[in-house]
Amino acid sequence: MAPHQPSHSFDLASLLSKAVEVIRPVGGFLMAQRVSEAQVETKSLNSLVSHVDKQAESQLVEGLSRILPEAGFLAEEGSGAGVEGSRYRWVVDPLDGTTNLIHGLPVFCVSVALVDGDQPILAVVFDPNRDECFTATRGGGAHLNGRPMRCASRERLADALVATGVPHWDFTQMEAYLAALTAYAQGSRGLRRMGSAAIDLAYVACGRFDAFFEYSLQPWDIAAGLLLVQEAGGVTSDFRGGTNPAALLSGKETFASAPGILDEAFSVVRSAFG
Repeated sequence: MAPHQPSHSFDLASLLSKAVEVIRPVGGFLMAQRVSEAQVETKSLNSLVSHVDKQAESQLVEGLSRILPEAGFLAEEGSGAGVEGSRYRWVVDPLDGTTNLIHGLPVFCVSVALVDGDQPILAVVFDPNRDECFTATRGGGAHLNGRPMRCASRERLADALVATGVPHWDFTQMEAYLAALTAYAQGSRGLRRMGSAAIDLAYVACGRFDAFFEYSLQPWDIAAGLLLVQEAGGVTSDFRGGTNPAALLSGKETFASAPGILDEAFSVVRSAFG
């Protein structure tokens, strides 16, 4: 039975189309930028921000506020707090992959989700380097450049490609992380680390990756990607199998998998992280 779909005062499909019109030019803005080390600020250990992040976020906040004035914001660089107590919030990462951009690696994206309470209901991950726009609405499926996408159909972890993000500031669970990394390295076809959790999750949704795990992320890193995977037929949870929306949105523990390898892939993180 399909889950109950909450009523909205707006049409999600129409809103998604308007959101993409706001987001695509921001991706173009990112592609035109060149960032030197002198222009980079350090927010915390290995967490970098540049004028590009801030300008891109301002463009997003302005555009998204225009198409849904009643929504608030949860944005990485802190702009656009929006409507106090709003049921809806835009969760915005203007540049997921800042470190990649700074080092000239062409792997970064704009990630935007609209959440109803703690439940993502609209998602856009736009990779301007490949001109790929991953989109989803709750109950409306997931798409890549307008074409339906689904998670991979592989049924063995031995045939799977697993993505992860190497801890870069929170090393409290390194022992468990390395145990999981070892098990996946020995039990899968290979491991990849892209440097953008939003792209990792989008790739699980479109079948390029079969599973993804990472800890100590932030809501803006994963809000859009979670919905992409769910609407593409995949499974998302924490490392104990929990699916509470607020816990998942926190980013503290993020696991995503195509359905065919779910049991094998999940047993690795459950065993490693206890």
